[in-house]
Amino acid sequence: MSGLEATLFPIVAKVNEYLSNYILVFLLIGVGLWYSIRTRFVQVRCFGEGMKKTFGNLSLRGGKQEQGMSSFQALATAIAAQVGTGNIVGASGAILTGGPGAIFWMWIIAFFGMATIYAEATLAIQTRQADEDGSYRGGPVYYITTAFKGGFGKFLAGFFAVAIILALGFMGCMVQSNSIGSTFQTAFGIPSWIVGIVLVVICGIIFLGGVQRLAAVTEKVVPIMAAIFLVGGLVVLIARIQYLPATFGMIFKYAFQPQAIIGGGFGYALKTAISQGAKRGLFSNEAGMGSTPHAHAQANVSDPHDQGVVAMIGVFMDTFVVLTLNALVVISTLYTADGPLAECGAAAVSETLGKANLAQTAFGVVFGQSAGAMFVAVCLFFFAFSTILSWNLFGKINMVYLFGKKSVVVYSVIALVFIFLGTVTGSDFVWELTDMFNNLMVIPNAIALFALTGMVLSTTHGLKK
Repeated sequence: MSGLEATLFPIVAKVNEYLSNYILVFLLIGVGLWYSIRTRFVQVRCFGEGMKKTFGNLSLRGGKQEQGMSSFQALATAIAAQVGTGNIVGASGAILTGGPGAIFWMWIIAFFGMATIYAEATLAIQTRQADEDGSYRGGPVYYITTAFKGGFGKFLAGFFAVAIILALGFMGCMVQSNSIGSTFQTAFGIPSWIVGIVLVVICGIIFLGGVQRLAAVTEKVVPIMAAIFLVGGLVVLIARIQYLPATFGMIFKYAFQPQAIIGGGFGYALKTAISQGAKRGLFSNEAGMGSTPHAHAQANVSDPHDQGVVAMIGVFMDTFVVLTLNALVVISTLYTADGPLAECGAAAVSETLGKANLAQTAFGVVFGQSAGAMFVAVCLFFFAFSTILSWNLFGKINMVYLFGKKSVVVYSVIALVFIFLGTVTGSDFVWELTDMFNNLMVIPNAIALFALTGMVLSTTHGLKK
């Protein structure tokens, strides 16, 4: 097995490098820019409307819906998928590899991504299908086959379905559980295999409960986990407030002068910073990847635009609030003049300090090493756990599309095995495989988004019809 991994790793890494450096960047920015212009920057015009619809009648007890989910439950399920290891481990990896400037490119991707996810959510509502029990099935496979009839549409939809099942349903959940197991072992000394057993039991119970149980969990877990992390992050930033100007300065400086911290020539360094921002930004907010439309399709709304503006807030909360807070904590504690990684950049990657424990080290600067490790471990548990739940749902919807409802039990068992394996094994190879299938999901999803521009614009408020 190790020999096979050693053989495949450089191939997968090369594919990822090509996808991230070229195809992914152009597709993500291209689709986002396209919809920003065509909707007259809906992410700016309708931002206030989205905030009002999201938080105007906020309740952590949405109640059991006759079918699907409430709009907030659908958003909470989407945010549960978005806010995971990508915000803590992924952002840390982007900073280590691409320098602090990678965060700037994450912001750019996210700004345009807000328009992209608006389009994804509106299409998910417009093309969803109702089951006999009143529940909804929706997502890219349904709007891909709406955009392209016949064999080509079926091929693109099938390609997407296989990619998301592997990327999120199986290997993605393995990455999430690996982060939980490793941080808990570091913080509390609990063997990762015990964490794996507990995760499998809890996840199994929720998986069997279906959409209603998932909605009930995410609508409570997501606001609480976000609040805990935000409070902890703000405490660190207040303690390091004198370093915040330098922190923001590094983000902007190294976005355009990355060679100063990454090394190598300007072209190579800039490509690395942008590709890390794009790749980790995609893994974090998932705009353009085609995952969160599965959640938004569950929303009990009559107007697709209403869920579209709510979906935009998910990207905003994920990147501009949670991820940015974590990035500011990492940079202000580790990269500033008195930090252990000052002027180190990508050279900081080592056996003792990598993307998995960078955030724990950063919070430990203010909280103390032990308390910092525990705080991040607890936050990451909630982040990654809720992501596992949502990703399982997304994979399940595509499994049903490909093989029918009878495949759900087999799919759930395989997913639980991957969750356990993630806590006891983990490698850069699994991250690379997950990244590769994440990247591949973007291609058919982006093609359909371009093709269905007219359908999106027909529901967009504030445009001349």
